[in-house]
Amino acid sequence: MTGHGQAAAGPARRGRYHHGDLREALIQTAVELLGERGAEAFSMAEASRRLGVAVSAPYRHFADRDALLAAVALRAAGLLAEQLDRTAASGTPAQRLAAAAQAYVRFADDQRPLFQALAGSGLGKDSHPEIARAAQAIGAVFLSPAAELASGDETAAARLTSAIVATAHGHAMLMLDGRLKPLVARMPDGTDEMTLLAAILSGPTPEL
Repeated sequence: MTGHGQAAAGPARRGRYHHGDLREALIQTAVELLGERGAEAFSMAEASRRLGVAVSAPYRHFADRDALLAAVALRAAGLLAEQLDRTAASGTPAQRLAAAAQAYVRFADDQRPLFQALAGSGLGKDSHPEIARAAQAIGAVFLSPAAELASGDETAAARLTSAIVATAHGHAMLMLDGRLKPLVARMPDGTDEMTLLAAILSGPTPEL
């Protein structure tokens, strides 16, 4: 299931919901609509129309559109954390950091609606602490190899983690805005830019 494919599947789902798992159907439809229209244009009314249910029906499962978007964001965070865990499971600490950064950017490209719900929906973490907790699980994948590189220096590890995550996130957002090519570029010698970044940042770690 990719972000690109979900947008195309939307019209076929109109009016096809029949007394199944409405909560799950709403989450899937929200993903489709996010892919087609973005978070700003998303509405509960449109999700209801697409599923062929009464406009009041979604409110039995979600208090408002933000609650539905938060459910999508949690789905995205879980999938991203799983992908990061798989990708960054082995190698040197610098390689694991680079792999996590690559996986982050590729998730943003492959699962654009989900990533948009997670990173671009404008949901406040104070109002939705569950999203903040999910984000901590994602950050932990970066923090573990950073701590090894920092030889236990917690401050240096936190700063290195912030630098790598900020770079990966910035790359992903620029890519979604059409300012960068979707996949991580490779240097003439075959080294990708995320690996290069990790190698550079992992040098004088305690002084960061």
